[in-house]
Amino acid sequence: MGRLDDLDLSPRLDKDEYHERLADAQQRFQELRLRLGGQTGGGEVGPGLLVVVEGVDAAGKGGAIKRTVERLDPRHYEVYAFSKPDDRAKRHHFLWRFWTKVPGLGGMCVFDRSWYGRLLVERVEGFATEDQWRRADDEIVQFERSLVLEGVILVKLWLQVSQDEQLERFTSRAQDPLRRWKLNDEDWRNRDKWPQYVEAIEHVFATTDHELAPWDLISGEQKKWARVAVLETLNQRVTEGMERWQG
Repeated sequence: MGRLDDLDLSPRLDKDEYHERLADAQQRFQELRLRLGGQTGGGEVGPGLLVVVEGVDAAGKGGAIKRTVERLDPRHYEVYAFSKPDDRAKRHHFLWRFWTKVPGLGGMCVFDRSWYGRLLVERVEGFATEDQWRRADDEIVQFERSLVLEGVILVKLWLQVSQDEQLERFTSRAQDPLRRWKLNDEDWRNRDKWPQYVEAIEHVFATTDHELAPWDLISGEQKKWARVAVLETLNQRVTEGMERWQG
């Protein structure tokens, strides 16, 4: 039994509770973001905030990110969507292309996928050797620890859906001309390798969950629940990070 097996995919929110909790969580996050940026309080700039959003395909990462930053001034955050490395990135250490995007004090970034590609798609698809992806366990943890110790609140979120729900969303995208671009042949191939990806995902949780940047698993089975849970979890982690920073 792994952490994915223990994740309850059944939580649901009705429309009224969804809107109420979403509004409250967005307002709280806006307050925290302004405090980190030195826009409220005594004007002192706080730690940087880096939100890493990972998950299986069609788990609702984009929708959750959209609601997370919806109430923020666009000058107060950056969102980076990472896919496979290009030829230039391949000439460098796998962490190189992420390093320059890490926020400084008072800044905020959201990573839609991240360096965990080394332990997930690169492992499963054979783009990284076994020596490379096994070595990455420690490299990632040390990298993350150094970020936090130097003044970054690092929040790591994993969104998960069942295979049946994923298939339903794939089919819906394929039939919608305005969302068809979100689906490609790689998504279908990845779905065929579900057991291999589950093994890789559990490896990620087992080796890269640490006290300075733990993993938070969130059910994406209902999009309303996922969006609220992401924001409420983020608020909790930011509050904890600010206490550590001040402490």
